[in-house]
Amino acid sequence: MKKKLSLSLWCLAIAFHAMAQASFVSDDRVAVFYPAAYDASQHSPSPIFVKEPTAINPLPASWQLRPEFSVSNGLTVAKISVGDNVDLYGTGEVTGPLRRNGRTISLWNIDTPAYGVDGGTHLYQSHPWVMGVRADGTAFGIIADNTWRQTIRTDRDVVFESQGPAFRVVIIERDSPRQLMQALADLTGHMEMPPLWALGYQQCKFSYQPDTRVKEVADTLRLLHIPADVIWMDIDYMDHYKIFTFSPREFPDPKGLNDYLHDRNFKAVYMIDPGVKVEPGYFVDDQGSAGDYWVKTADGKPFVGNVWPGPCHFPDFTRQEVRTWWATLYKDYMATGIDGVWNDMNEPSVFGGPESSMPMDNLHGVASFQAPHLRYHNVYGLNMVRASREGLLLANPQKRPFILSRSNFLGGQRYAATWTGDNLSSVGQMQLSIPMSLTLGLSGQPFSGPDIGGFCENATAELVAQWTAQGVYFPFVRNHNIKGTRDQEPWAFDEPTLNTCRTAIERRYLLMPYIYTAFREASTTGMPVMRPVFMADAKDTSLRSEGKAFLLGGDLMVVPNWAGQVAMPKGEWCMLDLSSMNTKVQKNDIQAQLLQRPGSVIPIANLAQSTSELRTDSLTLMVCLDADRQAVGTLYEDAGDGFGYRTGDYRLSRIEAMVEKNHLLVSISKVEGAMDEPERMLRVGYLKKGKLQFTPWQKGPKVVVRMR
Repeated sequence: MKKKLSLSLWCLAIAFHAMAQASFVSDDRVAVFYPAAYDASQHSPSPIFVKEPTAINPLPASWQLRPEFSVSNGLTVAKISVGDNVDLYGTGEVTGPLRRNGRTISLWNIDTPAYGVDGGTHLYQSHPWVMGVRADGTAFGIIADNTWRQTIRTDRDVVFESQGPAFRVVIIERDSPRQLMQALADLTGHMEMPPLWALGYQQCKFSYQPDTRVKEVADTLRLLHIPADVIWMDIDYMDHYKIFTFSPREFPDPKGLNDYLHDRNFKAVYMIDPGVKVEPGYFVDDQGSAGDYWVKTADGKPFVGNVWPGPCHFPDFTRQEVRTWWATLYKDYMATGIDGVWNDMNEPSVFGGPESSMPMDNLHGVASFQAPHLRYHNVYGLNMVRASREGLLLANPQKRPFILSRSNFLGGQRYAATWTGDNLSSVGQMQLSIPMSLTLGLSGQPFSGPDIGGFCENATAELVAQWTAQGVYFPFVRNHNIKGTRDQEPWAFDEPTLNTCRTAIERRYLLMPYIYTAFREASTTGMPVMRPVFMADAKDTSLRSEGKAFLLGGDLMVVPNWAGQVAMPKGEWCMLDLSSMNTKVQKNDIQAQLLQRPGSVIPIANLAQSTSELRTDSLTLMVCLDADRQAVGTLYEDAGDGFGYRTGDYRLSRIEAMVEKNHLLVSISKVEGAMDEPERMLRVGYLKKGKLQFTPWQKGPKVVVRMR
């Protein structure tokens, strides 16, 4: 039996600094490789990992994937030969196809409207992670534990090239992509369960102003019976763009506005940027200057860069005392009734700065240990949302925080959801949004989505209809666009567009019990909410490049009408016809088809106008039998907010269906959790001679259906 060492990996690295290359493997097939020149002080503590292998053994001779470390043209390099017969995925927030073979990705977070900077080769986030799936369905993952500016090249060799010092590489081996996602989440952290309301439809514009316009949008959503949960406030709610303030002219009573929204079952999310206006007498700037909390220039002076308010200071979120101070700013702010926070511009974006950011030789840290912005740039957003999450928990300790961030890093799913930045209102970027969010999911971020309709330029009615029809099946669902362009709310065009958007949004709310269950699976197993089709059968190589259709959870396949022919997993997938749940739906209102996996049961709710009205004591169980005439499903339920689920206040139920003697037997039973089973009204949807049939409503937990 091999002797186990108890030291953490990064402590071990110090012992091997300036020695020969060192490598170890844990008992669960996670290998860590250190280059000879590794200096832990240049990388530790790693922002990526929450858990490092504690049992470190010598690397066995049979271990195949091993990095070759070198220095080339002043860059530190790690090259891993993976071979030709491997499909590569991951690499984070990127443009391009789902399959990442033959790509070059730059990891340098940048403000890039319409993904137009440097041809879209780098965007708002960095994820130094590559996932490989072999022909036999086994999978591996490669992490470059390095925040410094770097690139990834993905071919038969996966190559990381960094402008920083030598870095360690972590390689994970698993028997399937599903097991690999679990391992990635175990190492980099699991997404916490979000509040249920954050899964609803959300309406935004840069900007809704004044507060009467916000009320008008909320009232219109309810008047037109468009289910919705959230209204967003962009930067124009502030007093001269000063964060943690409200415009006395346009938002004179923020608590009154938020109460108005709450009375109509809406939540309110407000934006907070990192740039602090330089203004003596402004409390945030005064506190930050008094505490010496700002990022410094190379000569040690507080850095000043221009953003929306004009000249701004930037908090140095690498320091714990700065994050703690930042967290305290949220208490009074959230007391106005704000429900969630939007951290934007946190690449950080600096108008007119080098590469639209701050100089790479700016300094982070305290005098006893300082490091350049070149090291911390890519994790500026991660550290900001880390501090913001601490603040929301400090302000409302009994509520689940919801934070949306434009910039982030591998492991940042622990703190915030994300959207894919300032996209373009175009068919091309609508189609691109599918592989973008799929790739984020395969890079450990389950909670993402695009601006539906596109952010930049004017959207057409057809584009908004099509984008909403596919976008409602993304994890994060928000319609958002820039000022100076035409409105693109569902009602902003014509009656057919309104009907198509409303129908699509209603479908999401009908599916909410299933979607919430998928989020619970993501939080416990690391499996993405939105998944590539190849996840249905990892050994079927014909599915590996499919990036137009996708899976929502494990049992639903979404096929936009524009996609045409797509690669289909094997088996008799059932058409899930939700139009039967709402008699007002017309055939031309459906712009995306839903297919249900054979052998599955999907719980469907009655239609609600917000998640606060959602009930699971009345469910339609949609059954798609497999070849053995059986099916299984899962239902997760909890309070929808708060943290009681951590101590057992939840209910995880198993739904089973089988055919016996020409009868379909369907039952639902609790398998986990302390929450009591409610008295349910159930009905079953099933195919009979190719047509969808429904049983009458009856008391559960069992339903018996005569098949003849």
